Amino acid sequence: MAFEVASVKPSKGAFAPPDFPLDSGDGYRATGGLFRADFPLSVYIEFAYKLWPNEEQRRELSHLPKWVAGDRYTIEARAAGNVTKDQMRLMVQSLLAERFQLAAHFETREVPVFALTLAKPGKPGPKLIPHAYGPPCDRPGASPGRGMAGFPPACGALAAIRKPDSGLMLVGDRDVTMEVLAGSFSVIPLRLGRPVIDRTGLQGSFDFTLEWAPEANGPPRPDGGAAPPEPAGPTALEALHDQLGLKLEGTKGPVRILVIDQVERPSEN
Repeated sequence: MAFEVASVKPSKGAFAPPDFPLDSGDGYRATGGLFRADFPLSVYIEFAYKLWPNEEQRRELSHLPKWVAGDRYTIEARAAGNVTKDQMRLMVQSLLAERFQLAAHFETREVPVFALTLAKPGKPGPKLIPHAYGPPCDRPGASPGRGMAGFPPACGALAAIRKPDSGLMLVGDRDVTMEVLAGSFSVIPLRLGRPVIDRTGLQGSFDFTLEWAPEANGPPRPDGGAAPPEPAGPTALEALHDQLGLKLEGTKGPVRILVIDQVERPSEN
């Protein structure tokens, strides 16, 4: 699949947000076939090939020229009809091949991973809810309390906030499979260092929220004063167990890695 028309230009001005999330999730707002974005090539690659940026994939992409992740490009394109997000991905693949001479292939590698499993067989935790039992996608999520708006706000779009009242980290998503939930742990700041693969055996789609106290990792105060107190709450792994009924087991497993065979700066429009 390919766009009818497309423009690729180096971006020097202020960042302009895209029409829909350029991520590995399914969150999408139909645009009538229009595609507008302003990102480095690395982001377009992750979107086009639906990559979860785990450590193994990051290491592979780190061998590319620095401009791939450093230089922004504005892409404006139009497709025929009201296409889906996955169709957009295929058209961006074609565009990258044509304008950036991008050639790539997938390899399956046996690497250290974390297997996501149920802490108790057949029993998800209280904050891992079948999507059919939660709010429909045309309504906001449940309120996390203290006057905050519904969360997560949309389906298929991972959301993360720092709660102002407690300093706890709150992440969540709606209408996602367990495979997507496992992949999202590559971008949730849990400091795992390995890809996460789903071995829960749970079928269907789910809504989830996860709330924990992040570890302090900021630099020391320049005036020598005491660091602010750490938020009181569960660790990430405790929250994963108690709130989602899940645990992580270190093992080895197959992970699909995108390997870039060729890439060049974009051709003129």
